[in-house]
Amino acid sequence: MEGGSRCEERGVSTEGKGVRWPEACGHQGCRRQGGGRPVGACGAGAWASRGRHRRAPQVLDAVLPVMNQAHSGEQTVFRARFSSITDTDICAAMARLGEPDHNEALSVDARQELDLRIGCAFTRFQTKYFQGKYGNLDSSLISFGPCQTPTLGFCVERHDKIQSFKPETYWVLQAKVDVDKDRSLLLDWDRVRVFDREIAQMFLNMTKLEKEAQVEATSRKEKAKQRPLALNTVEMLRVASSALGMGPQHAMQTAERLYTQGYISYPRTETTHYPESFDLKGPLRQQANHPYWADTVKRLLAEGINRPRKGHDAGDHPPITPMKSATEAELGGEAWRLYEYITRHFIATVSHDCRYLQSSVSFRIGPERFTCTGKTVISPGFTEIMPWQSVPLEESLPTCQKGDTLAVAEVKLLEKQTSPPDYLTEAELITLMEKHGIGTDASIPVHINNICQRNYVIVESGRRLKPTNLGIVLVHGYYKIDAELVLPTIRSAVEKQLNLIAQGRADFRQVLGHTLDVFKRKFHYFVDSIAGMDELMEVSFSPLAATGKPLSRCGKCHRFMKYIQAKPSRLHCSHCDETYTLPQNGTIKLYKELRCPLDDFELVLWSSGSRGKSYPLCPYCSNHPPFRDMKKGTGCNECTHPSCQHSLSMLGIGQCVECESGVLVLDPTSGPKWRVACNRCNVVAHCFENAHRVRVSAETCAACEAALLDVDFNKAKSPLPGDGTQHTGCVFCDPVFQELVELKHAASCHPMHRGPGRRQGRGRGRGRRPAGKPGPRRPKDKMSALAAYFV
Repeated sequence: MEGGSRCEERGVSTEGKGVRWPEACGHQGCRRQGGGRPVGACGAGAWASRGRHRRAPQVLDAVLPVMNQAHSGEQTVFRARFSSITDTDICAAMARLGEPDHNEALSVDARQELDLRIGCAFTRFQTKYFQGKYGNLDSSLISFGPCQTPTLGFCVERHDKIQSFKPETYWVLQAKVDVDKDRSLLLDWDRVRVFDREIAQMFLNMTKLEKEAQVEATSRKEKAKQRPLALNTVEMLRVASSALGMGPQHAMQTAERLYTQGYISYPRTETTHYPESFDLKGPLRQQANHPYWADTVKRLLAEGINRPRKGHDAGDHPPITPMKSATEAELGGEAWRLYEYITRHFIATVSHDCRYLQSSVSFRIGPERFTCTGKTVISPGFTEIMPWQSVPLEESLPTCQKGDTLAVAEVKLLEKQTSPPDYLTEAELITLMEKHGIGTDASIPVHINNICQRNYVIVESGRRLKPTNLGIVLVHGYYKIDAELVLPTIRSAVEKQLNLIAQGRADFRQVLGHTLDVFKRKFHYFVDSIAGMDELMEVSFSPLAATGKPLSRCGKCHRFMKYIQAKPSRLHCSHCDETYTLPQNGTIKLYKELRCPLDDFELVLWSSGSRGKSYPLCPYCSNHPPFRDMKKGTGCNECTHPSCQHSLSMLGIGQCVECESGVLVLDPTSGPKWRVACNRCNVVAHCFENAHRVRVSAETCAACEAALLDVDFNKAKSPLPGDGTQHTGCVFCDPVFQELVELKHAASCHPMHRGPGRRQGRGRGRGRRPAGKPGPRRPKDKMSALAAYFV
């Protein structure tokens, strides 16, 4: 979804009369976390007419009517605000309860409704339009989002600059002087560079004959490198990507786990300023015995901490702060690396600035001037705890006075070329998003993750984001039709209006109605002008008819349909100009050239792997279910055809032992390692290994009403007593079969039921459903199957 998760705070009340109010936190940063858009969803009437907007139901709306009535207007609903899960913070929050803010909730509702309607309308249209024409888009969803699309626009803008860049040659004059026999200094040219070769050669000719460099000026100045501002979410995400190699989404999830475990304060905040009442020494004392920074912390506590720099107060949560000590063994892996950075950053904010001495010497060689600089650390300050921020160790300069001379060792001309900018890093993209008001501290990681998942960009080494052909074509198409769809300006304007709603300075219905009306007009213009983007698509992608390889025959024209493996995988008949969607995340192959008795399409076999599920399906029936109880996208294992040998009616065994609605169906393609799989959930039963043949009998078990199985074993490998080769029984009740059946989950393959004497999955025994929860059953006889077929 476009938005982030909700605030962790709770709305509480005294005397058991309060309610929770999770829809809108009273903090400004959390307010903007609401507003999500399921990019694959599409509801009818995305563009409602004015006057029909309804505020999303709140918890208070549902609970207030059934609460105990207050006497004489007494307030009964309160909100507790806290930013860390510690006893001190929670008790302090309970001691100063506040009221829920109705305007904050309206602002969240407006953001949710706008993102949902706008995103769904554009996403559904362009997904259906382009996936129906091109076969190698390699994206299961061509999504649009008011924040996601400008985010992609930044990446493509940098790509366009790289592609249009033309390198230029320039020349630099480099001089070297001897300080003594074993030491020399490289001097920087004050003109930096020139782009004309003849002029550069002239400067070289004017200086190369000089034997001495004369000191024209010297300077020594003490400077300070400021300690960092208190840590907010955006800065944490930037550092996690650039220094720790963690993607923003993963870094945010890791920080949330550290918060829920009580190690850090709430990680979603825009504030970089600690309030005057914040106890800085409390979190610092927690680190006093840590093996990595105990000495630094003890010295700070003894000498007195330095008040953090004054940053930005967004009115939400305090900056991210470590709340208790932890070790690498305790957290492990990436959680420890993120916690270590957060802790070091906090200690640095209460440390002193780094002080250093900067020396500079200016030389003249002939008519040209050169400079050499050096730095010497006086006091490391905060760089002691953040060594990567330390002043680089540079060569110390000789002690010189104005008028001194040094011997010129060499003067030469270097030829170089300008280079294009590199692709945006995640850290640079986060900075651009924050600058232009795209997303919030909570949703920025989600937007970046979305453009990666949609195959709009790929993450290269150094966590640089390189746009794919699909991402480039989409952005160029938006620019061609309506540049405001991809520029950050319109989203920034919408955010300002939403903030006015939260402040009570704008009307919810007017803002919502006006914004929807603007985007409704943009949507209709986009639909009418889609040919402009289609022209760009034609250049970069292949039409369906020219994509894929022949696989199975169409039931209408009896010509081969092409199997397109790129997401979403599908079959396309170029003669009929029809496309049939297939189940995703598995392999597809032809199924013995067998045909569906209803439409004459050749069946294909979908499989999730050797240890997972597999089932045959008819491409036409899967996309156009022939029966009312069969859902779109299902296979033969859910088809209720009464006589087809691949249908649920012929291969169904009994109710699933795990889910409430599934049926265990025999996989006829799995021999000699036979499998029975649920047609709804991921339960798989491995059974009758090395059996020659397994068939579903027309008879049923008297105890559980499951269909019986007829099993023929090879005589040499038969597990049956007395060297028997044939046995008929129930997989749930027959003691012989129970020893030969092993139930697992197809996804994780965790054992669930391994026969008598071992624990059974979820305590349900031999496939029987709890009383009062009837599930689907295989029809008992042919008449029942025919009745289900016709009725």
